[in-house]
Amino acid sequence: MPSGVLFVHNNFPAQFRDLAQTLLDRGVRVFAIGGQSAPGIPGVPIGRYALDRGTTPDIFPHAVRAEADLIRAASAFRIGKAMRAEGFEPQVIVGHPGWGETIYLDELWPDAKRVMFAEFFYRGRGLDIDFDNEFFEATEQAILMAKSKSPVMTLAYAEADVIVAPTEFQASVLPSVFRPRLRVIHEGVDVDAIHPGPAEPLELADGRTIAPGTPTITYVNNHMEPMRGLHIFARALPRLMAEVPDAQVVMFGRDSPRPYGGQPPEGKTWQEIAFEGLQVDPARLHVMGKAPHAQMLAALRLSTAHVYYTYPFVLSWSLVEAMASGCYVIASDTPPLRDAITDGVNGRLLPFFDPNALSDALIEACRDPQASAPLRAAARETAVAKFSSRDGRESWLNVLRELGVEIPTAQEAPSRSESV
Repeated sequence: MPSGVLFVHNNFPAQFRDLAQTLLDRGVRVFAIGGQSAPGIPGVPIGRYALDRGTTPDIFPHAVRAEADLIRAASAFRIGKAMRAEGFEPQVIVGHPGWGETIYLDELWPDAKRVMFAEFFYRGRGLDIDFDNEFFEATEQAILMAKSKSPVMTLAYAEADVIVAPTEFQASVLPSVFRPRLRVIHEGVDVDAIHPGPAEPLELADGRTIAPGTPTITYVNNHMEPMRGLHIFARALPRLMAEVPDAQVVMFGRDSPRPYGGQPPEGKTWQEIAFEGLQVDPARLHVMGKAPHAQMLAALRLSTAHVYYTYPFVLSWSLVEAMASGCYVIASDTPPLRDAITDGVNGRLLPFFDPNALSDALIEACRDPQASAPLRAAARETAVAKFSSRDGRESWLNVLRELGVEIPTAQEAPSRSESV
């Protein structure tokens, strides 16, 4: 008899960590399929697929992504077949369809309900591709290549029973035919653990510290790339540093081999390109790299203003964590941010392509840090109301219950020793 939930994610657990762990803790049978480097969760059996071939040399360029997705789908199918042979029959399959792995699994488990995660549906126009042409021209080829990323994902959504998108913006980019099956559920952050608190001195890599009360600008960009406004942020800093001589800038992130928005010109990094020719005091610019999460949260508690810019793309967890920390958020007036920030209420929304407006806002924040107190408090309230992992978890559990999974409440769940 079917029972339990199968999670499918190239990098499992990723967005499903909290949900999978909750199900496991409550005695629900949980399995997973992921790629070779998927971290997994202790106690969750995971089938890691390996690719037995690469894409076809000299294949039609627009078909490269679809073929790669189908190769992964076939590999996940083989793993699923072995799991079925061992007796696993899931009631529900929860999957991220972005890499293709989910689309053949209905041939193994035709009666299983399917919940597909809608992180981002690629389009050639109106989103990230034609937003900022400074580094990537929106050529006809680029537009067609972007649209060619979505065919296999479209099939996964077409056969899903429920589609879950984290934000209204991410839901809005899906084709309208899918919207009747859409639920907007943000997985959220732990707003109990991430909260405003007394600022403490922030230790830097060179042994110096930034003392509480120092004008401090924070910025998080995991891949250090233009998609998260790196170039705009960099261009706002010379005026800030000139007019606020004691301002410190703390950046988290590192040059990534696989940035979301595309590779920089050969031989350079996006950081080098963004800061090229700018008069920025290196002694007050602190690039923390891929730092421990606790260190980033400590910086947010110290922050005078936190900058978050993005193309029309996925909203970052770091933005929600900054709001939960009670930061004064200065953000780009782009569609993803409008799901989180109301200008002048719980933060600021500024024109993406206007570094002078960003400079003005940062200088003002440093000169009068108390003025942002109401916006900080409102940002925290928004994080608790809209982006709590506790609420997101319960909404996800309700979706699974609607599809037939019996999930005990936290009070009814067996202890870990009883459930093993």
